[in-house]
Amino acid sequence: MKFKNEVGVIVLRVVLGVTFFIHGLAKFQGGIGNIAEWFDSIGIPGFMAYVVAGIELVGGIALIIGLGTRIVSALFVLLMIGAIIKVKLAVGFLGNGQMAGYELDLAFLAMALFLAINGSKQFSVSQFFVKNESAKI
Repeated sequence: MKFKNEVGVIVLRVVLGVTFFIHGLAKFQGGIGNIAEWFDSIGIPGFMAYVVAGIELVGGIALIIGLGTRIVSALFVLLMIGAIIKVKLAVGFLGNGQMAGYELDLAFLAMALFLAINGSKQFSVSQFFVKNESAKI
């Protein structure tokens, strides 16, 4: 049973990592300056666009390889809470026809929260830095 659970956690970690990496990459490729202007227009300091995109890009890679899973996931939780409250909540769960709702953001938040709480050591770079604590798990 434990093996099946860990395989599921690895899939969750990698899929979340790839998703955030692609979102961060798209922000930089699409013109991060435009994202910064949009942030300003909704009342968030423009420099935060660089912070968010950087967390998504670097954090996505970190999750894929399994480095700092709990910390990165906690950062993703904060990003999703911010996105839901500041942008998506006003358009509702399913959106308004012009903008997507917060249903996907909520799913990402739940995935990240799970990883922040539980971590993911199997097939991760972090397992080489942490002493064997399998007796505790």
